[in-house]
Amino acid sequence: MKNWIELLSDFKEKQQPVALVTVTRCLGSTPCVLGSRMIITKDKIVHGTIGGGKLEFLAIEKAMIALDDNKIIESGYTLGPEFEQCCGGKVEFIIEPMNQTPELFLFGAGHIGQEIVQLLVGTPFKVNLIDSRKDWFKEKEFDPSINPCEVSEIDFKTFRDAVRWGNSCYVLVLTHNHAIDFDIIAMALQEETKFLGLIGSKTKKARFNNMLINEMNIKEGMSNVVCPIGLPIGGDTPKEIAISVVAQLLQVYYQPIAK
Repeated sequence: MKNWIELLSDFKEKQQPVALVTVTRCLGSTPCVLGSRMIITKDKIVHGTIGGGKLEFLAIEKAMIALDDNKIIESGYTLGPEFEQCCGGKVEFIIEPMNQTPELFLFGAGHIGQEIVQLLVGTPFKVNLIDSRKDWFKEKEFDPSINPCEVSEIDFKTFRDAVRWGNSCYVLVLTHNHAIDFDIIAMALQEETKFLGLIGSKTKKARFNNMLINEMNIKEGMSNVVCPIGLPIGGDTPKEIAISVVAQLLQVYYQPIAK
């Protein structure tokens, strides 16, 4: 695949997640050569080849896992009878997921929210800080990597449109108003996210759970929402709480999903 750099550039421009498979070692007789590549999209559209057959089929399946977990995978196979091939050689390859930068959408630019986004500077996360209070960001300064976004309480559609939903989407809800918190949680549960967290007590979680089930007909209630947020490391100042939340986000990002 001679044009793989151009293809990857096109996918990056469109922010479309893909997996790049590169053959890193060939031993004996194999249907591909060192450096053979293919690119696979999430809907299993394949560009290029590493030799076809069962080898390629298994590589595509592993590419789906790499995309789901957003982790690099190294793998290899000996091409024996179980592959319906008599090559007898061995192929090793690496699978790299691309265009899946974790992106945080934090609703609520209060003390804790501001501490969280500052702590995330320099991490893999792209950060969006969202608030519905008019002119809330007017006299506040943030690192250039942080994207402040003002939404409208009058038009709730602006809340939904502020988020790029999907497997790389992390949402934290820490607004100044419990009613807004609830509306955002109810909205987010109907979209795809990697992580959905809500600040609050066990009492708040139980109340929201009942409201989701009884008023919104969301049967799973709060079972897919992390509440309270943050790892139990202790401390109750805004910075200490923020440290615990950032540690939790990084833990989710770096730990692979159990299969």
